Amino acid sequence: MVEGIRLGTGKAFNKQTMMQNIITLGILIVLFIVLSIVSDSFLSASNMITVLRQVVMVVVVGAGVTLLMIAGNIDLSVGSVLALSGVVYASLAVKGVPLFVGALVAVAMGCACGVLNALMVTKLNVTPVIATMGIMYAARGLALVLAGGHTITMGLPMNFNEFGRSTIGGVVPTTVIIMLIIVLVFIFIQTKTVLGKYSFAIGGNAHAAIFSGINIKKYVSWLFIIVGILTGFAGVITASRLGVGDPNAGSGFEFDVIVAVVLGGTSMNGGEGSVTGMVVGALIVGFLANGLNLLGVDSFYQYILKGAVLVGAVVMDSALKKKFA
Repeated sequence: MVEGIRLGTGKAFNKQTMMQNIITLGILIVLFIVLSIVSDSFLSASNMITVLRQVVMVVVVGAGVTLLMIAGNIDLSVGSVLALSGVVYASLAVKGVPLFVGALVAVAMGCACGVLNALMVTKLNVTPVIATMGIMYAARGLALVLAGGHTITMGLPMNFNEFGRSTIGGVVPTTVIIMLIIVLVFIFIQTKTVLGKYSFAIGGNAHAAIFSGINIKKYVSWLFIIVGILTGFAGVITASRLGVGDPNAGSGFEFDVIVAVVLGGTSMNGGEGSVTGMVVGALIVGFLANGLNLLGVDSFYQYILKGAVLVGAVVMDSALKKKFA
C-alpha cells in the first residue's frame, strides 16, 4: 500500500518543493502570456470565468487527492464516482426529492465509494490502483443502470441548474467561491492538522510511521473517504452546471486530477506535495485546454499534450529529487 517509500527531509526537501512550485508557477505565467498573444478572446472576462468554472471540479477533488497521493496512495475512481453522484442527484430530482436532500444523498454515494476503496486497500490489502479501478468500473456501470443507459434530461425541476450556474454579484460563480473555501480548508488541513502531518509521514516512510505509533490504516481510510465525499460534491456541481444527469460525465476526469496534482509538485511515490501547487497545476490544465479550444485544436491533440505534461511533471520531479538528494 504505502510501504517502502522514502521521504526527503530537512533543507533538501524544502528546496525541492519550493523549486518545483516556482517552476510550475513559471509554466503557468508563460502559458498565460502565450495564449494572451495568440488568441484575442483569451483574456476576456467571460473566458476567464469559463476557465474558472471548468477547473472547479478538478480543484475540489484534487484537494483531497493531493493528501491521498502525499500518503502514497491513488484513486482512479473519481471520474466514475462523479458521474454516479450526478446521476443519483438527477434521478432523485426527477422523482420530486428536494434538491438539497438529493445533493446530500449524492454526496453520501460518493462517501460510500470512498469507504469501499478504503476497506479494500486497508482491510483486504488490495493495491490502491486495482481497488480504485474496480470501483471505477462498478460506479460507471451503476451510473448507466440508474440512468437507463441514457442522459437524464426529462422531468428535472426548473431550478435544477441554479446551484451550478448561480453567481455572486452577477459576476463571480458561486462554485468558484466554494472552491476557494475548500482550498483554504485543505491548506489548513495540510499544514496545521494531524491528518496533514501524518499524510506526509505515511507517504514518506510507512515503516517509520508505524514505529512512531501512527495508525496508517485509520488515516489512509479517512483520506479515501474524504476524496469520495469531495467527488460526490463535484458530481452534484457537474450535474447542476450541465443541467442533466449524464452517466458518461467525468470520462477522463481522474486523469485531469492526477495531472493537476502531479504537475503541482506531488510525487507519485508519496511523501511530498502541496494543495497550493495542485491549484496551479489545475490552472495550467484548464488554461491549456481552454487555449487549445479557442485555437480550434482537435480534442485528441489535447490528450496528447496532457500526456506530455504528465510525463514532463514526473521527469521534473525525478530530476529535482536527484539534484537535492
